[in-house]
Amino acid sequence: MTLDIKVRKVTELKDLYAMQKLEKKIWGMEPIPVHQTMTAVKNGGVIVGAFLKEQMVGYSYSFTGYTEGQVYLCSHMLAVDKEFQMMGIGKLLKDEQLRLAREMGYRLIVWTFDPLESRNAYLNTSKLFGVCYDYIVDCYGKMDDGLNKGLPTDRFQVAWWIDSARVMNKWQPNLQYSRPFETSVDSDSFPILRMPDTNKWLLAEEIEVPVPKNIQLIKQNKPELAYEWRMKTRTIFRQLCEEGFALIDVCITEDTVAYYRFCKRSIIPLPNQRSLSNEN
Repeated sequence: MTLDIKVRKVTELKDLYAMQKLEKKIWGMEPIPVHQTMTAVKNGGVIVGAFLKEQMVGYSYSFTGYTEGQVYLCSHMLAVDKEFQMMGIGKLLKDEQLRLAREMGYRLIVWTFDPLESRNAYLNTSKLFGVCYDYIVDCYGKMDDGLNKGLPTDRFQVAWWIDSARVMNKWQPNLQYSRPFETSVDSDSFPILRMPDTNKWLLAEEIEVPVPKNIQLIKQNKPELAYEWRMKTRTIFRQLCEEGFALIDVCITEDTVAYYRFCKRSIIPLPNQRSLSNEN
């Protein structure tokens, strides 16, 4: 299905109110006040809307961030109306955000996503060429909206170095990834992750880690299994980040899992690789 979706910078009050309505519809929680979003866009922030004619069907919301001498754009929300998902609108929003950020002089955009949401990981790393080398445990505390309810809010932080060779040249290494983690399926065909007996897998230079293709379906049907995935992958991802690895790609399979690809972040062509999180 092809739709005539237009993306553009949002600055007018009517569009900010439309964003509020869409935010509440998608997330099921009270939206950000308009006085705050208007202040953000007037002071270095960027809001991009995706429109079908005059209907807003998606948006990205970002504001200025700063830490240890580094100014960056903090991309706090990206959302697409459920009726318009899987149409590439998220990529359109990020591309326009990148274009506007470059015009404003930003070199780095950061945001977080749930490490178990493999579709988001694929967009962030395989399509946008962001990298993840910070893992944040229970980043937002308890959240009760539809997407986050029931699990600790662990997050990967994406570093999108928009003028780096990684992004500009769409750099991906040609590596032979090891798969030290085994999976199986239970009686309901949901994936189960088996942990190795030792940490020898950390000696590899490049590693693939399985993640469920549909964690929301697992949460709805077997919340205890979803929690198990959270805790096991938390252990794995934290170890990888601590040992100097970065998530750079996602391998999509016909199986019940996708594979996250990690390599040593020292080989990635980036201008700066220091951590921006408070944990690492």
